Amino acid sequence: MPDEIRTVYYDASLQVEAYRFVGVKQKFPPHFHDYYVIGFIEGGQRYLECRQREYIINPGDIIIFNPRDVHACEQVDGRALDYRCINIQSQRMMEIAQEITGRSYLPAFAQTVLYQSDLAPSLRELHAMICEGESDFIKEEQFFLLMGQLIHEYTDVSACEAYEGGAGFQDVCDYMETNFAGAISLDDLSALAGLSKYHFLRSFTRERGISPYSYLETVRIGHAKKLLEKGTPPADTALLTGFSDQSHFSNFFKRFIGLTPRQYMRIFSNERQMEPVLPTKGDQGV
Repeated sequence: MPDEIRTVYYDASLQVEAYRFVGVKQKFPPHFHDYYVIGFIEGGQRYLECRQREYIINPGDIIIFNPRDVHACEQVDGRALDYRCINIQSQRMMEIAQEITGRSYLPAFAQTVLYQSDLAPSLRELHAMICEGESDFIKEEQFFLLMGQLIHEYTDVSACEAYEGGAGFQDVCDYMETNFAGAISLDDLSALAGLSKYHFLRSFTRERGISPYSYLETVRIGHAKKLLEKGTPPADTALLTGFSDQSHFSNFFKRFIGLTPRQYMRIFSNERQMEPVLPTKGDQGV
């Protein structure tokens, strides 16, 4: 799409990613991330499903995904999506929680959507500072003030428990996360669960909100991102993470992340400096 822009920055000082999507109509299938996502809608209306609940999100709404929150979304008003978000790795979030609460733990955000939140302007301002390369400490000040308000108002600080995305079928999930690079069969997974293939598929999907195959592919994407961040070529990354071929890897990565593997790798090039990543005609594959 000629009017579509997907821009991504990595901020080395805050240790976060900042995404900005403009003019995007892509439908994102059920998937999850192993990091926190804090974003807001600037334009367009979207249907969102997260943790088996349904939402309609509009400009001014903030969305928050915990690690492993299964979610999917698509456009519902015919307009394109304008969206900004900040991605925070779990280890970094533990450091943030330590700064704010004095305790190192992973906060569990209870609300997925903050409708017409008065925090949206602050989040937009912080996002703009990251994208524009703000070097003064006003950026860090804005970051910690915003995160402090989100943690204190939308998590149970007193509970101070690590976030877990769900306990059901944990042995099966552990098996996929350990053996993601190899061949995994439905026979293996259903036998591990002690269920027939049909009942395993239905029960796992109902419990986790995502099919076993989509879970496995999402785990593979998570590991692929780490390899790309280190500069591993997309073709090698595909082989190391268990994808059947380069084309399958590229298509799946774009569907779930919104960028091609090569575009994502560029975020972390140039000695980890902030770098915009824009779609080009040559970036249709890996």
